[in-house]
Amino acid sequence: MIHPLVPLLFLAVTRFSGPVSAQTDTALGRAAETITQKDVIRRIDVFAADSMMGRDTPSRGLELAAEYVAGEFRRAGLRPAGDRGGYIQRYGLTSWVVDTARSAVRFQVDGTQHTVKIGRDARYVLGRIPQHPVRGPVTVVTISPADSVDLGRIQGRIVLAIVDFSGPLPPAVNQQIARMAGAGPRAVVVLSNRDSATFANRLRSAAEPRWQRDSERVDERSAPVIEVHERALRRVLAAAGIDAAALRRSQRATTRSLDGLTVELEISRKALRQVRAPNVAGVLEGSDPALRHEYLVYSAHIDHIGLSPGQADSINNGADDNASGAAGLLELVEAFSRPEARPRRSILFLAPSAEEPGLLGSAHYTEHPTVPLNQVVANLNMDLIGRNWPDSVIAVGLEQSDLGETLQRVVEAHSELGMTPIRDRWPEERIFYRSDHYNFARKGVPILFFTSGTHPDYHRPTDETDRINGEKAARLVKLLFYLGAAVANADARPEWVAESYTQIVERP
Repeated sequence: MIHPLVPLLFLAVTRFSGPVSAQTDTALGRAAETITQKDVIRRIDVFAADSMMGRDTPSRGLELAAEYVAGEFRRAGLRPAGDRGGYIQRYGLTSWVVDTARSAVRFQVDGTQHTVKIGRDARYVLGRIPQHPVRGPVTVVTISPADSVDLGRIQGRIVLAIVDFSGPLPPAVNQQIARMAGAGPRAVVVLSNRDSATFANRLRSAAEPRWQRDSERVDERSAPVIEVHERALRRVLAAAGIDAAALRRSQRATTRSLDGLTVELEISRKALRQVRAPNVAGVLEGSDPALRHEYLVYSAHIDHIGLSPGQADSINNGADDNASGAAGLLELVEAFSRPEARPRRSILFLAPSAEEPGLLGSAHYTEHPTVPLNQVVANLNMDLIGRNWPDSVIAVGLEQSDLGETLQRVVEAHSELGMTPIRDRWPEERIFYRSDHYNFARKGVPILFFTSGTHPDYHRPTDETDRINGEKAARLVKLLFYLGAAVANADARPEWVAESYTQIVERP
């Protein structure tokens, strides 16, 4: 079922001052016409071919995809922006799992210790892996979607977070847990009342290998977050005087110290293997002697999730996720490479890998950029752009900078494309944090993220090319071409909205 769409509302005041209409700029119009449904589908077919084996990170299929992108960059005459004069930027990855035999949460109350094994009644969620056991007194926090937690009272403590998982978890709850983990506690232990089947699925997912960039430590700025099922803590909760059910019913945020209860957390991890994965980067030099040292970045990840053994069709081809965005990236390369379309600013075309296991490729690029990151004026990111509604696309980040105003001008100038940006329809999915634009945003680069959202074939072998709406994807890529031209030719750089900058951009 297609739900009614909510039109995008824009501010009336804009800083953009240049023309954006193809009717008044036939050169841009001719370049845009190179973006066709036939070409989009042809390129998706390459990325989503069975020979790519689902483009997992790492895999031979991913390497083939990177080689294809690098070849197209070379054919278009882009300047290499990878390592050692090439288009490929390599970065190290290590896969690891929690060593459940050496990981546990220990609760001590009234002189009695109760041990909960990670992997059986508890799971590691996120955060740093302490080198030594973490121990401390407990602060009980009841999390409510409507109220904020008093972060000043949890520093140096073990937080026991009471969360109600009996229904859909509001986005605000996840956000509060993340904020707590970054606010200086020793650890966050989330008390879970999930049903047994759901919790068992969570345990299985937590046992799967995770990838970590060799140049980072695992979420070092975040305290470890562990989810413990309350069935394993009935005696502990009763002895400590904690009525979890009553606290959940109150639906109010509460914070209180509980010095009679002490928690010790021990987590160990086991490295499995090390690999080197590819990003692909190329630069189209700008035409303006002054502005060519600034960059607009287009990005679309080239990896997917590989194989699903045990199924008749085990290959997750990822035609929409994200062969569609990668195909769009190459169509933009072709269009902008025409001499008449070359913009004043330079354009960096970036095809990261390891987006699926945690935005790792783009994280590496933004921490090891091959162009000065302070000269990157904007990032336009594409992920899943070939399905769902034929006449609209979700545009994330509209309210964060004046890029939203520029987009509105472009949409109005190119009504022939029949493409309406709409706001995020699934805020509970937190998609702002789930694709590669996020790593640019946290480094201070204004972003817009374009996606048509998920569908029943998402992360399944049925995400095949024959289900892509190539005509819609081609119109959307044309819109992104005109948007990029507007940004790359404007006199002024895009500017953040001050409140968004404060909330999103990480401080050194």
